Amino acid sequence: MASLEELLGITRELGRDKFLGRAAQYDASARFPTENYADLRAAGFLGLVIPEAYGGLGVDYTGYAQISAELGFWCGATALTFNMHTCSMLWSGRLADDLPMSGEQRRAHEARRAAIYGGVIEEGHLFAQPFSEPNSAAAAGKAPFGTEAAPVEGGFVINGRKHFASLSGHADYYGVLCTLTGESAPNAANTLYLAIPGDAPGFSISGDWNVLGMRGTVSNNLEFNDVFVPASAELLPTGLYYLAARDWPHMFLTLCPTYMGIARAAFSFTCQYLRGEVAGGPPAGASLASPVKQLAVANMRIRLEQTEALFQRAIREAKHQPSKAERLRAYAAQYTVMENANALCVEAIRVCGGRAIFKNLRLEQLYRDSRCGSLMLPWTPDICVERLGAESLEAPLE
Repeated sequence: MASLEELLGITRELGRDKFLGRAAQYDASARFPTENYADLRAAGFLGLVIPEAYGGLGVDYTGYAQISAELGFWCGATALTFNMHTCSMLWSGRLADDLPMSGEQRRAHEARRAAIYGGVIEEGHLFAQPFSEPNSAAAAGKAPFGTEAAPVEGGFVINGRKHFASLSGHADYYGVLCTLTGESAPNAANTLYLAIPGDAPGFSISGDWNVLGMRGTVSNNLEFNDVFVPASAELLPTGLYYLAARDWPHMFLTLCPTYMGIARAAFSFTCQYLRGEVAGGPPAGASLASPVKQLAVANMRIRLEQTEALFQRAIREAKHQPSKAERLRAYAAQYTVMENANALCVEAIRVCGGRAIFKNLRLEQLYRDSRCGSLMLPWTPDICVERLGAESLEAPLE
């Protein structure tokens, strides 16, 4: 197995030599980063978190977060969409190993994920993870999912709608969260997590993806009209997603590294720009003597270091059944990274000055991409603040 440092080095080389130069093209045309995925596939990264026993690279949660942040430094849209694929592998893999299952459930899950991992490793299958629905309460964990799965002989029939579905039209499979229907009222505890093929009859994609930022994610609407999937499509056994959401909360922190990478990129760009190392910027050394700019850069560095420290601690604390303090720190890390990524981009524009807003320079895109962090369900900054306040007042921390 390659070491984490080696994998980070590969990520850095891909980002520097290929992804950075393509990022503006994907953004301008709202085009999916197909070429980047060809490079990731060739490097074996579609199997990044798949255990070695199945032919993957076997990277753990913390290692993945580090690699994802490095990807985010070079291309936010690639990092954010890659997270959707990787989470499908992570949730059905290391995370599932920590969840309580009966012997029968464990055997069935083992067979199903082995087939899924085989498709990724041997055929390069790419997974999306559509989460959001027109009613955002479900994605926020406050209601059952409106997309429903009716049990039928041999599997399930799916009906419903997802939106903000990244990788739409470019994934081989869509890991869809839906509510199992039955005699009782819809219940979040009966959530199913199903792999639906992109060519399944009754599955369709609609919408015009013309948005502020993260344009290369191509996150259109998905519709499911009597889509049949076999029982083998379960990425987790019935009801296990509910337990994972409750007992493995850091599973929802994996959007955070993308924005940590953007925060680093904003600071790096500012320093390079002021040193005269950016084509189209000021001449070398022109701004270095300004006390105002020096103070601004110092304050940016302090904000970045504070953000980085909380991020690094939170991703190292990810585990099954974390303590209350660790769970609240994850909320705090999500809030801090999402908000500070944009704050650093705002300050970078002010410090660099008028020429920095031109689209031929990178900062303008970093700013727009960073602003989208406040919209990321299920842990938007607003939801994090709400939970931090309410749960802090419930009882003393351990």
